[in-house]
Amino acid sequence: MNETFEQIANLLSQGETVALATVVRTRGSTPREVGAKMLVRSGGEIMGTIGGGCGEAEVWRTALSVIESKKPQMVLVDLTEEIDMKSQGVCGGIMEVFVEPWYQA
Repeated sequence: MNETFEQIANLLSQGETVALATVVRTRGSTPREVGAKMLVRSGGEIMGTIGGGCGEAEVWRTALSVIESKKPQMVLVDLTEEIDMKSQGVCGGIMEVFVEPWYQA
């Protein structure tokens, strides 16, 4: 985890605004546990993961919005859709992810 904050400090020193997504609550089966982090840069690059797939993509899109607005947001990632042959990687749980901006004031 220290590596994540070292990366944030480095990017901030270069004047970049980033967003940090952190899993803050889970219910049921989820790909990552509370505390998992994903750092999103303004160009869309990510470091770390909160689980991949469509849920992570939703958080990534929110992170880009957070970078632009500099306002934190909470994302509810629902992985409970019915499992069928079309569904890939549905875990059956729910994650709440807090996405916060980091920037130099």
